[in-house]
Amino acid sequence: MFTGIIETLGTVTNVVKEQENVHLTIKSSITNELKIDQSVAHNGVCLTVVNINNDEYTVTAIKETLDKTNIGKLKTADIVNLERAMKLGDRLDGHIVQGHVDETGICKSLKDENGSTVCTFSYNSDKNNITIEKGSITINGISLTVVNSKKDEFSVAIIPYTWENTTFKTLQVNDVVNLEFDVIGKYVARLTNF
Repeated sequence: MFTGIIETLGTVTNVVKEQENVHLTIKSSITNELKIDQSVAHNGVCLTVVNINNDEYTVTAIKETLDKTNIGKLKTADIVNLERAMKLGDRLDGHIVQGHVDETGICKSLKDENGSTVCTFSYNSDKNNITIEKGSITINGISLTVVNSKKDEFSVAIIPYTWENTTFKTLQVNDVVNLEFDVIGKYVARLTNF
């Protein structure tokens, strides 16, 4: 379980394809605190640490992960949002995040709003994922509040701190992002479809 509060950024230093898997090596300031078998969210995708070497560690993404997320698009020198699993008893500053991406979305627009940036994303609502205004959404692992919700798109407002300290600072229109919809909303949507 995660909170969607990004701890730090990491830099992809190596990408190795092996059959249908991809091994990503990440350089990060938290590497010395990691252990093999530990879960770390990478752009919101929960991946297991399989190797540690100095200030770099390696995780493996399987075909299922590559098919449903933007992890397979990462290349050397790309920056990723990182969050270690939450500790029981810690504050939950964001919202409950599983690290299981529901689908990808597309950045449709970035609009300066005199101190914040409103970002609009489209997604495939045929998968029964929903957003609601003032509800939670996770974009590339970042816990955010929906400010505008429509059938196939939603918007979030990003404060300058979040913009500068996450991968939002590199976001461009048409970029593919990982979306994890609010876990409570997913259960409610599932129950109402029966």
